[in-house]
Amino acid sequence: MGVKGFVEGGIASIVAGCSTHPLDLIKVRMQLQGEKVHAPNPQPIHNLRPAFAFNNLHVPHSSAPPLPPPPRAVGPISVGIRIVQSEGLAALYSGVSATVLRQTLYSTTRMGLYDMLKTKWAQENGNMPLAHKILAGLIAGGIGAAVGNPADVAMVRMQADGRLPSAQRRNYKGVVDAISQMSKQEGVASLWRGSALTVNRAMIVTASQLASYDQFKEMLLEKNVMNDGLGTHVTASFAAGFVAAVASNPVDVIKTRVMNMKVEAGSVPPYNGALDCALKTIKAEGPMALYKGFIPTISRQGPFTVVLFVTLEQVRKVFKEF
Repeated sequence: MGVKGFVEGGIASIVAGCSTHPLDLIKVRMQLQGEKVHAPNPQPIHNLRPAFAFNNLHVPHSSAPPLPPPPRAVGPISVGIRIVQSEGLAALYSGVSATVLRQTLYSTTRMGLYDMLKTKWAQENGNMPLAHKILAGLIAGGIGAAVGNPADVAMVRMQADGRLPSAQRRNYKGVVDAISQMSKQEGVASLWRGSALTVNRAMIVTASQLASYDQFKEMLLEKNVMNDGLGTHVTASFAAGFVAAVASNPVDVIKTRVMNMKVEAGSVPPYNGALDCALKTIKAEGPMALYKGFIPTISRQGPFTVVLFVTLEQVRKVFKEF
């Protein structure tokens, strides 16, 4: 298949990523619900006593107003409505430039590599054992994630920026500006923050998504449940999306929080790594916090996977002549 597999997978991934971007943004905002917004250290306020103040005059000490309680967790529709009301309709596409770059780097790589391995390991009938599909997905997903991590970090930050107070927002102008500012302010290594999580998640997603799609599709065709056509592609892809969402959501929550954390010079970072983030999240919010954003995850993963594979099948028909 060669380069053509990468091109086909890249086109399908970009179309799927852009069409489901608002759902992905809502998922990120929901995954950050309950997380403390770390404000910068307040400057000390000194009470200055006038030179001619009376000794018996009582000057009350000023006290800071109590912090508002954390917002109550709400569903994806409510989150979407709040985003539109507070930030405008265009906010649903915040970070879409990073999504395009991420799909170009990450998904093009994983789809192309998986296709190459599938072609190499296929049996005489063109099918591949499930274990080999999973292995191909793990390899392709891990390599693709390592390549696309900078765009992934930029995308998460741009999507989450609107939830921060105005003074703390990063206000990236686009994915290039985001990557440039991160490199200058936090070092080049910040572009691979959370990369271990990204690789783990991508391996899980790719193995569950691509392998299960091929497996469901083969089962439907072999048992003559459906003919090879749009109906089969939609059914197999939606089932694959559900499997991928269930398998990847806990890792996705931790990845989102680690990538979004703001590390200031001289201050202690909120999390010391993926395990620390997971433990703090479970301790503060309970174990089900790892499945925060699951509804928008499956709402996004389902349509994304359907658009991805339906587009991929159509692109393959077009490129078949080349």
